[in-house]
Order: sequence, then C-alpha cells, then structure tokens
Amino acid sequence: MEANKEIDTRGLNCPLPILKAKKALADMTSGQTLKIVATDPGSVRDFQAFARQTGNELVEQQTAGNEYIHWLRRR
Repeated sequence: MEANKEIDTRGLNCPLPILKAKKALADMTSGQTLKIVATDPGSVRDFQAFARQTGNELVEQQTAGNEYIHWLRRR
C-alpha cells in the first residue's frame, strides 16, 4: 500500500506512537494515507481506538515479526 507519509515509532511505547501519528495527520490533507511502523504490541489496539475516536479511517494493520504496521487515512 502506498503511503503519502511514513513515521517510525519503533522503540516507543504508548502513548507516543499515537501522539506522533496525531501530529503527522494534522499536517496532511483529507484522504492522504499515513503509515506507522511500531514495535509496541499495544499499538494494534491503540490505533483501533484512535481511529474510532478521531474519525480517521484505519485502512489496514499488519504484523511483521516484532513490528506492527498501521495505515491511517486522514478524514
């Protein structure tokens, strides 16, 4: 999947991946896609809740080894 912007939050624990994603989304336009790479297992649940609360679309989540990859589409 193509992302308009990508952020690396490896090694960061909650709530830092969410805060960095929120900051990145604020600089994006509606419909653009953000890719977040995280190592915090809790980020899977956190990004699901973040999408519900903010109205941004959680397009996809993947697990690759000990990394969790999330794609959000800006509302």
